[in-house]
Amino acid sequence: MLDMATSAPNIKGIYINGEWQQTSRQFDDTNPNDGSLWARIPDATCQDARRAIDAAQAAFPAWAALKFQDRANIMLKVAQIIEKRAGDYIPAAQFEGGGWYGKGVYETKVMPEMLKAAAAVCYAPIGEVLPSLNGKVSNAVRFPMGVISVISPWNMPGILATRPFSVPMAMGNTIVLKPSEETPYQGGLFFAEVMEEAGVPPGVFNVITCSRDNVAEVGDEMVDNPKVKGVAFTGSAAVGRRIAAKCGAHLKKACIELGGKDSLIVLEDADMERATSSASFGAFMHQGQICMSVEKVLVQEQVFDEFLKGFVARAAKLKTGNTADKANVIGPLINDRQAARVKHQLEDAVAKGAKIAIGGGVNGRFVEPTIVTNVTSDMDIWRDETFGPVAVVVPFKDDFEAVAMNNDTEYGLSAGIISRNEHRAMQMATLLETGMCHINCSPINDEAHAPFGGAKASGMGRYGGRWSQESFSETRWITLDRGQKQYPPVF
Repeated sequence: MLDMATSAPNIKGIYINGEWQQTSRQFDDTNPNDGSLWARIPDATCQDARRAIDAAQAAFPAWAALKFQDRANIMLKVAQIIEKRAGDYIPAAQFEGGGWYGKGVYETKVMPEMLKAAAAVCYAPIGEVLPSLNGKVSNAVRFPMGVISVISPWNMPGILATRPFSVPMAMGNTIVLKPSEETPYQGGLFFAEVMEEAGVPPGVFNVITCSRDNVAEVGDEMVDNPKVKGVAFTGSAAVGRRIAAKCGAHLKKACIELGGKDSLIVLEDADMERATSSASFGAFMHQGQICMSVEKVLVQEQVFDEFLKGFVARAAKLKTGNTADKANVIGPLINDRQAARVKHQLEDAVAKGAKIAIGGGVNGRFVEPTIVTNVTSDMDIWRDETFGPVAVVVPFKDDFEAVAMNNDTEYGLSAGIISRNEHRAMQMATLLETGMCHINCSPINDEAHAPFGGAKASGMGRYGGRWSQESFSETRWITLDRGQKQYPPVF
């Protein structure tokens, strides 16, 4: 079934201080399915970013002073508007982002939940009462920091913008959001439209978009500007390292969520239906362009053949093609660079002895669901993040070897373990060098109130619930003395 609503919405400009503003230049936002022009997007400069930061700084005192229940009500209103506007977001997910129709539906379900969870954080404790050596009333209290820069990616642009801004904004921080140049509407301007409709006060939420040509200077402004008190970044490890280093030099808080080389570990007692479905969803959802995507399936050797047969059968059912057809679950990769990266990894693996169990075809930006066997640790596909619809399937002998194989990467975001023995799986989970692990489920999991983040090169800091509070607030010690602390007599 073809969905012909491929045209972009009206692009009003960048959004600063509650107003839509034009820029002197625009850039092309293309449909990755066919390379056609989807929209013309404002190309902001570092001066525009500075104006957005100034607006956020000016709005901060009043927003932070607003009653917490009023901020919560605004977040709930934003959630309601996103639910109402799902029909606007889903086509953008298909034709700006190249996603399957169902992927767009998924994002429109998750974003409101994140905003509702953020509203709930407004009612959570913000500190604690401490004992005092001198009989004081001693309090440790969390306060919002000020302006938070949010730099979000293209792969799950709705969720990966909402996650970093929702709780900080609900707490009383103000936001400057810069979405990826690949998905500037889904990841940014859509939210500006929603915030305007919700009546969010001017300056509390600002959106600037820019081209790849301007991204370095705009990004530097969003990190280096002294009015910015915290940075939330989701993206590549190379850029994340640079941002984290700059934040460290400026003594700013940062929450950095980067890539992964995530494993699904299938033990010999696994339910094969659950194992193969977890692998298929984990490896091929949104063409494998998710930071938690399954890139390695580690299978105990006793059930390797059985698992591989079932996994290949599932992959064979997935249709590849233009996401205007809702039946096409596997759409294009986001751009030609990413397609070339995946093609290189496959060619390198085959040249070094790997076997293609199914797929392997690369037609422009479209990559067939691909399963690779006979993989060794000297292949790029074993070491480097793939970010495409490709999974390697490798046998292991025992639990210790599986753990070692999982940990044989600089990344450490998420993992999954499929086993009927929960105690055994829990023991293994404690040994995995990952920020998250999900037993009898895919590594792809996200719940708004849970701690989300990785270890090693997959990032630092945590999003979600009180963990976002910790990442984007400062703790102050406030005491009330009632005359009991005595000073030395000499004073």
